[in-house]
Amino acid sequence: MSIAFTVQSRDEKSEARCGLLETPHGKVETPAFMPVGTYGAVKGMRSEDLEAVGAQIVLSNTYHLAERPGADTIARLGGLHRFMGWNQPILTDSGGYQVMSLSRRCVVHDDGVTFQSPLDGSERTLTPESVVAIQAQLGSDIAMVLDECVANPADRKTAEKAVARTQGWAVRSRPLAENLPGGLFGIVQGSVYPDLRHAHALQLSALDFPGYAIGGLSVGEEKEVTWEVLEAAVQGLPDDKPHYVMGMGTPLDLIEAVSRGADMFDCVIPTRHARNGVAFTSTGKISIKQQCYAEDPEPLDSNCKCPTCRRYSRAYLRHLKMRSEMSGAILLTWHNLFHYLDSMRRIRHAIHSASFADLLVEARSAEEAAP
Repeated sequence: MSIAFTVQSRDEKSEARCGLLETPHGKVETPAFMPVGTYGAVKGMRSEDLEAVGAQIVLSNTYHLAERPGADTIARLGGLHRFMGWNQPILTDSGGYQVMSLSRRCVVHDDGVTFQSPLDGSERTLTPESVVAIQAQLGSDIAMVLDECVANPADRKTAEKAVARTQGWAVRSRPLAENLPGGLFGIVQGSVYPDLRHAHALQLSALDFPGYAIGGLSVGEEKEVTWEVLEAAVQGLPDDKPHYVMGMGTPLDLIEAVSRGADMFDCVIPTRHARNGVAFTSTGKISIKQQCYAEDPEPLDSNCKCPTCRRYSRAYLRHLKMRSEMSGAILLTWHNLFHYLDSMRRIRHAIHSASFADLLVEARSAEEAAP
């Protein structure tokens, strides 16, 4: 089986739409947020916990899993789904962003990427072909092509070179999609240049991938640039295919991106912020470490129905954080992921019920009013 995507409803005042993404391990209602389980685990969450908070699909990272425990090991154990006890869809990132983060010890060339392993110092090479082969071993529902992600803002010559290289790798990867249990997504690059983004989106569209990602955003550019670049990329992509914005973002970022035609997201913000004692609420972010919560008997968010808010007070959560109890990070992670996933449910409902414009205004107003 490959994957299929159907647009089910649209907002008349923006580019927002609801869709249904069908994969070998189930259906995903879009717009959708994917919790990040880089190493095959979302920090602080069991797979059954992810099901309980409403996750439809999770993201893992090809590069890191190939390093440890190894794709061969995971394949012998029945694939990534069985390995992590997760029976719903999995998207695996190819490792392009990790290539950027390891830039001091790697060489990017037209054939792929050669680098020293941070584990043992041995030389490794990732190629467009090997990245797809690894994801086939993992059993990914959605695999990603290898791409070159450059820091923003990159100079135009660097951005053009990365686009050409990413496109060349996509061409090499596309015929290998038949080896995957699910589908293979292409990735749009082009740094902060709208014309490059649009042109690359058109080039990728000609390869007829079942879905498309927009990479290299939210990595240093101004927010106004993010939206300009996103709009340019989406306008060059097929309307009947899913549009995945990689590594984004805050709750307001998500609804803003949905209004511009984005369908799928992933980000470490909700889980990383939780480990640092920061919770997302209907009235904005709060840091549970603040003294003002030491005797606060109220839940994190009185409008939230997550297990954390139904049972625990701000005072107790602060106590756990100040004592460095691991349960504190876990309870905040439960809450933050529920908040993100519930926000996506509200977005989908608003699009279906023709009230998305009101929800967008509400979200922007809440951001402006937040302390």
